[in-house]
Amino acid sequence: MFRGVVPGRPSHCWWQAIFWSLLVLAIGCANARAAAPQQAALIPQWEPQAQFAGYYVALAKGFYAAAGVDMRILRGGPGAPPSELLRQGKAQFGTFFLPTAIRERADGFLLVNLAQFVPHSNQLLVARKADGIRGPADLDGRRVSLWGPEFRLAPEALFRKHGIRVAEAPQGFTVDLFLRGGVAACSAMRYNEYHALLNSGLDPDELTVFSMAEYGLDLPEDGLYALESTWKDNPGLCRAVTQASIAGWRYAFAHPEEALDIVMEHVTAAHLPTNRMHQQWMLEHLRQAMTGSGEPLGDLPRARYKTAAEALFRAGLIPAIPAYEAFRVDAR
Repeated sequence: MFRGVVPGRPSHCWWQAIFWSLLVLAIGCANARAAAPQQAALIPQWEPQAQFAGYYVALAKGFYAAAGVDMRILRGGPGAPPSELLRQGKAQFGTFFLPTAIRERADGFLLVNLAQFVPHSNQLLVARKADGIRGPADLDGRRVSLWGPEFRLAPEALFRKHGIRVAEAPQGFTVDLFLRGGVAACSAMRYNEYHALLNSGLDPDELTVFSMAEYGLDLPEDGLYALESTWKDNPGLCRAVTQASIAGWRYAFAHPEEALDIVMEHVTAAHLPTNRMHQQWMLEHLRQAMTGSGEPLGDLPRARYKTAAEALFRAGLIPAIPAYEAFRVDAR
């Protein structure tokens, strides 16, 4: 506590009072700056849906804010691939399939894996048995709809493995082209488009389903990524976002109805043609996919990384295998 000046006595302590007052003010300003949330943006690789429920929940429940992050979640989709938004600096974090991130790293775009959420493949190609398609060779010369570059590495590896050449057609948000007979086979995620096909009236017995996992391409899918430069420049931000995202997923699986409420707010805001029942199917299948292995949420074992990278290398889809130590960072 500062002492006042004694009347009638000259003081040489007035400057000390000013000094300490200024010091306290400076410390207060520094603490305020330290406590100010860091701004960041996350770009999912697709339109709003339960595939990204953990991130939406982390935002809605204040997990990012509690970790000191002022987070914005951007709207993904075919026109906003995470690779482009990270390159342009419009987002600091993005979600990628593991094979896509490995390819980007191998091509010189230095992504780092902060957390791996989907440890196995859920990707399918779906055809009609009535079209005479029973095995991979029956796809040769057929018209097949494929998603853009961020989602097509597993099917491309399948085609190369079996010596198949297909006529490619672009696939967007729906499977309408397949339903109208415009393609012989379409791309599907087990937790998304496959359910949409069944909801359209198709019977599972009518379909030939090519599961990438069952054809030796069990390539892990969704993970959380940043640029290597972001990790090196601000590891604290990367750890905060990673830990809040993991907490968001855990909360979503523990409170699925609340998580669906949050997801549907984003779906409604984006005016997307889906419904709560479909999103519920998606969330439950993702829960099984993300927690069924019993591994820690967010983990990427070296062996699983090696298996995925070697599959891409054997298929000639990457020029070399990036080092695990450079690709995977400890952000948990």
